[in-house]
Amino acid sequence: MTPSVAIVGGGYAGFAAAVTLARGGARVTLFEASRVLGGRARVVETDGQRVDNGQHILLGAYSETLRLLRLVGVRPSVLATRRLALVYPGHCELRAAALPAPLHLALGLLRARGLGTADKLAMLRLMRHLKRQRFRVAPDRSVGTLLTETAQTERLVRLVWEPLCVAALNTPVADASAQVFAHVLRDSLAGSASASDLLLPRVDLSELFPVPASRWLALRGHTVRIVEPVKAIQRDDTGFRLDGDPFPTCYDHVVIATAPYHVAALVTGLPGMRPVVTQIERLRHEPIVTAWLGFDGPVSFPEPMIGLSGGYGQWAFDRTALGGPTGLVSIVISASGLHQQLDRDALRDALVAELAAALGPLPRLAWSRLITEKRATFACTPGLERPTPRTPEPGLWLAGDYVASDYPATLESAVRSGVVAGRAILNACGLKESLF
Repeated sequence: MTPSVAIVGGGYAGFAAAVTLARGGARVTLFEASRVLGGRARVVETDGQRVDNGQHILLGAYSETLRLLRLVGVRPSVLATRRLALVYPGHCELRAAALPAPLHLALGLLRARGLGTADKLAMLRLMRHLKRQRFRVAPDRSVGTLLTETAQTERLVRLVWEPLCVAALNTPVADASAQVFAHVLRDSLAGSASASDLLLPRVDLSELFPVPASRWLALRGHTVRIVEPVKAIQRDDTGFRLDGDPFPTCYDHVVIATAPYHVAALVTGLPGMRPVVTQIERLRHEPIVTAWLGFDGPVSFPEPMIGLSGGYGQWAFDRTALGGPTGLVSIVISASGLHQQLDRDALRDALVAELAAALGPLPRLAWSRLITEKRATFACTPGLERPTPRTPEPGLWLAGDYVASDYPATLESAVRSGVVAGRAILNACGLKESLF
């Protein structure tokens, strides 16, 4: 008998689960409350422009995301692939060389501008320390403590480790998990040469995966329902039923692939889920601010992505180089910080000034929009216990970037969680994911 599975949430985790289940022979129905697919990684309309609610990059190490993109027919050309380049105009340049690992980073570090001998030796010292420990940090502690223990220089911390940590974990260095950061370094900087490549989407985040995945599912007879909010998940002797499903359908399994703070409302009628809800409620969250700046002329970048140092902005992206209109720039501020004390106009003006300090005189600013995701990700702190995909309620599963894994809250961890949940359901039903 073909198992029927409902997926609540049309983001990256939900569609990863849906595609995995469909490939294994399950019958899938996905529910999304919004008109726009993608969850917290989606496109929004502003001043006649389609922009993402947050600027995301992928890494070459994002193996599951790249695999699923290929599966649903996404062309490789939608991602601008660049060798790792940490460029802070006027401060520092570290570029990976076109060589096999580990020579690509060794030569890149040797040639790095703006980093002294002490900085370069400190970087080697940290990476060698982690390799000797097989990238295990026990007991887990903050990234800041690990950097102090391995005698990292102030300049290296400011221009390399802190920006990488905050970008990956969306948590300040003083609070971030050194173990999770070590996993990130293991699979990127210490991985293959291509693992550290920066993959910058040329299309919006909805079009990158959720929309192609939706088409892929529809062509195979599965159902994606948009503007269909699920209010609650109920269970009877025959299976699960969804409050909000326009048809009285009974499902054998349900995957909750929403943001973590939506889970409690969905499972109020399932007492067995109380321990999971309590665990989720312990998660703290960190914000991400993305400033979209539209200038009335071209803005010259040395790289499509540059670092900003000494102010509020952390990373700036040349969206024109990624297929956007002339003069479109995005600037990202990850995690909590002093920028939260400014009003929107003051923060916008500060970011424009920081961009001008890095790149020189800018064209006139024609429009701007600051998008703040107040609960963009969970705070990735030492020793944090995250819920597992399998819940105490048989047949009910979790998927999302907050679910237990080696990784912080990224697109890759969201996708992996969906794949794990999907494969677990297939296994429970005696099915296997197709290899083709």
